[in-house]
Amino acid sequence: MARIALDAMGGDFAPQATVAGALLALAELDPAHSIQLVGQTAVVEAQLRDLLDGELSAYAVYRDRLSIVEAPDVIEMTDKPSAVVRGKPNSSMAVGLRLQSEGKSDAFVSAGSTGAQMATSMVLLRMHAGLKRPAIATFFPSLRNTLVVLDSGANVDCSPEELVQFARLGATYAQCVLGRANPAVGLLSIGEEPEKGNAVTKETHLLLKVSGLNFIGNVEGRDLPAGATEHHDIDVVVCDGFVGNVLLKFYEAIAPLMIETLRKAGVDGAQLEAGLKHLDYSEHGGAPLLGVRGVSIIAHGKSSPRAIKNALKAAAQAVTSGMNDLIGQRLGTVTESAA
Repeated sequence: MARIALDAMGGDFAPQATVAGALLALAELDPAHSIQLVGQTAVVEAQLRDLLDGELSAYAVYRDRLSIVEAPDVIEMTDKPSAVVRGKPNSSMAVGLRLQSEGKSDAFVSAGSTGAQMATSMVLLRMHAGLKRPAIATFFPSLRNTLVVLDSGANVDCSPEELVQFARLGATYAQCVLGRANPAVGLLSIGEEPEKGNAVTKETHLLLKVSGLNFIGNVEGRDLPAGATEHHDIDVVVCDGFVGNVLLKFYEAIAPLMIETLRKAGVDGAQLEAGLKHLDYSEHGGAPLLGVRGVSIIAHGKSSPRAIKNALKAAAQAVTSGMNDLIGQRLGTVTESAA
C-alpha cells in the first residue's frame, strides 16, 4: 500500500492538472493505494467538485481514495529555495513532505519549483548516511532500453566523489524500477578513451573503475539515443547537473522537431505523434530525487493531467519496489567497507 501526497498547488496548470491527474492515476493504481491532495482546501475541493460534476464524472468511484490536506501557503516559481524552507513552512510542498517525515505518507509528488523541492526534501526527509547531495534521475528513451541519466539538474558543479555516489544511486534505481540485474554504468564524456574529458571527468573515471559497479567506461552523447556504445549496452549515465539538464531539455525538443519537420514534408502527423510517443516527457511523468530518506518525485512544471498521473504511478512503484530502503542498504555497505 502506498499513500502518495501530491502538491495540488504546484505546476503551471495547477490545480486543474494536479487534481485531474490524481483521479486518472487512481483508476490505474492498485486499489490499496491512496492519494493525499495537499493545498488550499477550498480551492482543491472546488476543483474536485467541478471535475467530478463534469468531464471526469465517471471517476467519482475513486473519491473515497482521495483525501485533502490543508496547506495555506503557495510557493511561487520566483521564490528562492532557501527562503521557501524558512519562510513558508505551511506551503503545500512543505506540508506534503512533512507528512512523509512524520510517517503519515509514503511518497511526495510536485510539479512546483525544483529548487524548492530539493531544498525542502533535504531538510525534512534528510539525506542517507554518507551522501553529500541528492541527484535527479531521469528516464531517457533509446533504441534499446530506457536509460537512467543523473544528475539531471540538482547540482551544477560536482566533485568526482559525488559523481561516483550518483552512479551508485542510479544503479540501484535501475535495478529496483527497471529490473536491471547488474546495471551497466557509463560516464558521459567527450570521448570513450579514459584520458578524454575535463579534470573532474578523468578523476571520476579512475574512481568508477575501482567502485565495484559494472562500469563500462566513458560514453558519448551519440551513445544515448542508441542506448549503447560500440561494445556495451548502457543502463545508467552519470554526469553533473549542468550537462544533464542541458541534455534533458535537448532531448525534450527532439520529438516536436521531428514531427514538425516531417509534417512539412507531407508525412501524416497523427502517425508521427503515435510513433514518437515514447519521447514525450509526460510518458514517465516525474523524476525521483535520489539520496534523500524517502520518495520525492519531481514532475515537469508544465505537467498535464496525464503527466501528473504518470508521476503518481512512478511514486507508487518507487514505494512498492523498496527503492529507498535498498539505496540505504547499498550505501551502508559501501560505507562499512570503506571504514
